[in-house]
Amino acid sequence: MFAKAFRVKSNTVIKGSDRRKLRTDISAAFPSLSVQELNELIPNKEELNIVKIYAHKGDAVTLYVLHKNPIFFQLEKQLFPTVYTLWRCPTMLPAFATWPPVLQKLSGGADLMLPGVVVSNSGLPEVHQGDCCAVTLVMNRAPVAVGTAAVSSTEMRKSGMKGKGVNILHAYMDQLWAFGDKTHPPVIPVTNSPAQVEGESEGEECEEKDGSESAAVETSCQSMQELRLDEHEVLKEEQLLEDKEGEDTDGEEHDSRSPQEQMDELLLQCFLHALKTKVKKSDLPLLTSTFLSKHMVSCCPRGKQLDIKKSSYKKLSKFLLCMQRDHSLVQVKELSKGVESIVEVDWRNPELCSFSTPEDCGPEKESEGCGACEVPYQPPEITQLYGVTARLEPLFQDAQKKKGTPLKASEVRNIITDYVKKNELVHETNKNYVNINPTLCDCLLEKSEYHEVETLKWDDLFSRTLTRMQACHEVLFPGQPPVVKKGQMEPIDITVASRGSNKKVTVIKNLEAFGLDPAVVADTLQRQVQASCVLNESPGAKNRVLVQIQGNQVQHVGKLLLDRYQIPRKYVQGLDKAPKPGKKK
Repeated sequence: MFAKAFRVKSNTVIKGSDRRKLRTDISAAFPSLSVQELNELIPNKEELNIVKIYAHKGDAVTLYVLHKNPIFFQLEKQLFPTVYTLWRCPTMLPAFATWPPVLQKLSGGADLMLPGVVVSNSGLPEVHQGDCCAVTLVMNRAPVAVGTAAVSSTEMRKSGMKGKGVNILHAYMDQLWAFGDKTHPPVIPVTNSPAQVEGESEGEECEEKDGSESAAVETSCQSMQELRLDEHEVLKEEQLLEDKEGEDTDGEEHDSRSPQEQMDELLLQCFLHALKTKVKKSDLPLLTSTFLSKHMVSCCPRGKQLDIKKSSYKKLSKFLLCMQRDHSLVQVKELSKGVESIVEVDWRNPELCSFSTPEDCGPEKESEGCGACEVPYQPPEITQLYGVTARLEPLFQDAQKKKGTPLKASEVRNIITDYVKKNELVHETNKNYVNINPTLCDCLLEKSEYHEVETLKWDDLFSRTLTRMQACHEVLFPGQPPVVKKGQMEPIDITVASRGSNKKVTVIKNLEAFGLDPAVVADTLQRQVQASCVLNESPGAKNRVLVQIQGNQVQHVGKLLLDRYQIPRKYVQGLDKAPKPGKKK
């Protein structure tokens, strides 16, 4: 399930009630856990996050993350532990042992077949079909995979250890493991390992050859050379081997170069390929962002991913500047501030004319490459912050927070609480009140209150502090460092304006603040509503482009932003202008 990258939908801190419910559900699902182990996995005070994701096949999965490590995942209302949890509690699940070479196939998405199961002298663990179980390696009890039993233990014995044994959901070295701190399995010795059984049988001259346990071990050993996976997995492994052989024979020189140099070459190849086969004169001027997302990415060869951040240029604008200055291939201009477009291409450039299209980027294969390189849009995480002002700086001096430092509301609350307790300002008889000292008086009280207010309630103390701080917000895009800006987050604005002859036009502003490309949004809307759509410079706003669509399309725009791009409702302004049922647009 996690063999390929997944998409994160949300990441929130768990509530107290949800924490208690999770502890109850885990205790019911895994009764072998002791109270101490349960308290270590789900502590009362340490931060525990709920991360909702979509797997690469579209399955909705909920992760429970502790100390940046996923400890449980929930699929179809059933809880499963991760390998990080099983390394702390190795006896939590019944486990099937297998040989180390099988682990690579499990991490790649294959299921565990019964010929690959190694039966120790204690026999098979007793499981029913669908039970949660683990997979370990011989000579180590630390689990390396989690899944569900394909059949019961009784059916496994009846089938002669043939067929599928465990449906693997998560394994060591997969993407869910990579979501954590990427630690390696501990070494937990095995007391009844198959190696010990074999050593004892050698001294007895094979007198127990007819025993069921030694027969199972012998069957497992013989099947190592030809592990029975399903046909789909076999074909997948053969294809991977062919790709690796091709890379070894054709790319010996590339191995000596750094990944940054390889990405520079791939970037130049996709750039020339896009100019030669994708871009036409009628497409100019062409937004640089559109050129990258629609043309260059689709020219990426199969098995490779185009990532400008891993190149020496780091940004598309720097790369295009180099192509213009050093190679004279294109001319890039800012039609409006911050919005760059390709306005001219030198089709007679010798470098472009001599470029030959790679064989692995044909028309049919391009679509596959495009799908592999396309990164789905993920909305940013927006956090309300509060900046320390000059008036409140003495109140935050003990916490070493200077003027302009942005803080979360919980951090402000903790700092104020520590200040009150440190200065012993809690009221002697009523703990709900705080005595006002000169610092609190200067920071939080109005002049008319100086001689009247001697105490404040805790809630009033916190609310006065927050209202006197500067409003800020933090915008965090996936895979990028957070950006802190002053003021409130400006929402996407949707308005309906009238043009000549009483024609209505829907105008969308501020898409760039949420990481949305106005050209992509305009193209999507144009295909959905079959209406004329244009891009114009936003008057009075720097680095902003507004989208104009013919007619009152507020309802379609709102559905696109809320459902497809998952923008929070509070950050989309103007949805009340949608046409009412029964009225024409």
